[in-house]
Amino acid sequence: MDSSKSFYKKIKIDNNLSNRYIDLDPNGYFIIKVDLEQNKIILEHFLNNINDEGYALDPETNEPIKCDSQNKRVSNEVFEGISAKQLGILITEERNDLITRFDHALYLGRELQKAEECLYKKLPYIQD
Repeated sequence: MDSSKSFYKKIKIDNNLSNRYIDLDPNGYFIIKVDLEQNKIILEHFLNNINDEGYALDPETNEPIKCDSQNKRVSNEVFEGISAKQLGILITEERNDLITRFDHALYLGRELQKAEECLYKKLPYIQD
């Protein structure tokens, strides 16, 4: 298979995987941002409760959190760094209470690597 066909096959597979159901980590979730002006990656951790259907609930209202919600939530903790490795070690070795699921850790590793690439190539970063 030539490389362009292989690339499009990869995109299709990745898009399908991005739309699958996932169990949320009961210890919370992360929002990743790239600050191109200050040359750093920002990793915000948010707490959440998960109901019996697997939906994240707002700790204040106990209502499901909508992906397109305009409500500004306050992060539990913020980490900053200049590399995926630095931030990965901060949230797994220096803190070992933020991630309970292997798939969550794997996801964060991929996204932090993508964020690092965007930082050094001066590109916008969009979290999957």
